[in-house]
Amino acid sequence: MDVFSFDAYLFDIDGTLLNTRDAIHYFAFRNALKSIFGFDATIDGVPVHGNTDIGILRAVCRLQGITDDDFERYLPKIIGMMCHEVAARKDEVRADICPSIRELLAELRQREKLIGVVTGNFEAIGWTKLEATGLRSFFDFGSFSNRAEFRADIFRNGLAEVHRRLGPDARTIVFGDTPSDIKAAKQVGIPIVALATGIYPQEELTVLHPELSISCCAELFEDLGK
Repeated sequence: MDVFSFDAYLFDIDGTLLNTRDAIHYFAFRNALKSIFGFDATIDGVPVHGNTDIGILRAVCRLQGITDDDFERYLPKIIGMMCHEVAARKDEVRADICPSIRELLAELRQREKLIGVVTGNFEAIGWTKLEATGLRSFFDFGSFSNRAEFRADIFRNGLAEVHRRLGPDARTIVFGDTPSDIKAAKQVGIPIVALATGIYPQEELTVLHPELSISCCAELFEDLGK
């Protein structure tokens, strides 16, 4: 598969583009839930990697006995509080860009490809992380969890934006680092490059049959002689 032959490229953020070394996102989540519902939130027993902000919040609230009706009622306020706290602490964000990601994005930009993010982060939080690492300028648009609880819907919304900009025949590929990314891509019908740059080893990603499984994006440049 010629990875550089596609028209549009969609990227997950955490574990795919970057790995954060701070707990700002986490404490924004905890502080919002404590302010609104009065409990000290933990993520014990809740899948996080490959999940979405809404999915994590709902799971934690259910464990605390919060009804879905109350959760939905307060969700806009939770989103606002979390995004405000992360934006206010943007100078404290510490993140490492995954290997060869900057080079890949620069190559795609040079080839005039359409580039977007598809992430479980809320919009303001996702953009803050990318701004903190200097990657924001590479991206034309984003699909976030503000309007979608499930990763497949986030991918589907990203694909719809590609089609809106380039037409329904545009060839699109997605990059992700979790089994959830691979499953969502298959559900939506988008080919996926699985990157072992998050917490999952390459072997665990490969068994799910992504179109391509690599240790990091440096491998993509080997055929280009770079």
